[in-house]
Amino acid sequence: MTGDAIIAGLAGVLAAAAPVLFAVIGETITERAGVINLSLNGTILLSAMGSFVVASTTGSLLLGFLAGALIGAGVAAIVAFSSITLRQSQVAVGFVLALLCRDLAYFLGNPFMGEAGPRLTATRIPLLSEIPVVGPLLFRQNLMTYLSFILIAAAWLWIYKSRPGLTLRSVGERPRAAFARGANVNRLRFLYTVLGGALVGLAGPAFSLAVKAGWKGTISGLDGIGWIALAITIFGAWNPLRAAFGCYFFALLQWLGVVLQPSLPNVPSQVLQVAPFPLMILALLLVNIGNAEWVERMLAALPERTRHFVARVLRSMRVLPPAGLGVPFERE
Repeated sequence: MTGDAIIAGLAGVLAAAAPVLFAVIGETITERAGVINLSLNGTILLSAMGSFVVASTTGSLLLGFLAGALIGAGVAAIVAFSSITLRQSQVAVGFVLALLCRDLAYFLGNPFMGEAGPRLTATRIPLLSEIPVVGPLLFRQNLMTYLSFILIAAAWLWIYKSRPGLTLRSVGERPRAAFARGANVNRLRFLYTVLGGALVGLAGPAFSLAVKAGWKGTISGLDGIGWIALAITIFGAWNPLRAAFGCYFFALLQWLGVVLQPSLPNVPSQVLQVAPFPLMILALLLVNIGNAEWVERMLAALPERTRHFVARVLRSMRVLPPAGLGVPFERE
């Protein structure tokens, strides 16, 4: 494989990771506020279908992306209302919505399967796109890929470097302390759940209007991405930078599955296509393996220097969810 082909492939990895990034950053913001939105898989499918239908019907990509965001925000609002206002189980409501939205996407999108529609094309950034290696890799992407780069930085700055971000973290970690300082915990949770849902909703059109234009129903390749996004959110320790690494790693595994297929003719193509999914689950297990008692017993049997080294590595990988995640807040 030539150098140009590798650069083109890696540029494709960045573009393919954009839809997952929108979903992961959206869920990161939602869970930072203390709410679990398990509807991601269905939301992405429904927004991918809905945005394609709107864009192909109106001829407007902007309306298509707006439709995707509104679908995501609407589904998230149902999760927020059910869990925050009605005190229902966040897990149960989200799971049911994931199944409902998926089936709705397949049913309502059936008449539009295989139809041609508009597609977001790549936009070269003058001068920067001519820089060797970096230019073709970063500055010849479509608008949603550029926006995904900005979203990573903006989300990290908002969460860790702004006063509203400090309030967001306190609402998810110590809601009672945040309430004592004057924060309206449930209102903020509702707001961030809807905002996160809108970002998840953008993952659909980022796929059906940019990465793989069109709607192909069950063979669109989107089913399952929402569950991977939930796993990457945990893998990323609810940190936008680490979550972005997880998204790019997943997209890289998908690309390697395509690249390695000619070199492994005896391996069924289906194996390489699905390999990124169990590998991401394995990565998720590795970041939490240090919490297991049997691991601590094994560490105790190691020589002291080795034990300290392994323990440091496991501590650096360990993730802890926001303390208030999934716990309803009630004013006393």
